[in-house]
Amino acid sequence: MFKQVQFIQRQHILGLALLMTGCASDQPPPVNGQLVSGDLMLRESQGIAQLGSRWQQGKQMVDQGQQIQAEAQAKMEEGRRMIEEGQKIMRETEEGYKSIKK
Repeated sequence: MFKQVQFIQRQHILGLALLMTGCASDQPPPVNGQLVSGDLMLRESQGIAQLGSRWQQGKQMVDQGQQIQAEAQAKMEEGRRMIEEGQKIMRETEEGYKSIKK
């Protein structure tokens, strides 16, 4: 049993040593250029916010345009119905006039 404990202890010590060696040998990832300053982060975040706001404005314009087109389509259909009804009335009137004249 004492040999088993020694074997387990050796494994733990060996594992701990490998872990420490691995951690100690890792170098931090290289940083491209300089660190990002707070001012730069602020400007970039404001730019992103402006893009989001601009996108929302565009979306609202698209929605309004689609609504106007739908209303215009309904008006055009209403106009066609009125034209058809008016033409029908004109034909009936002309036919009535022709029958009276005969």
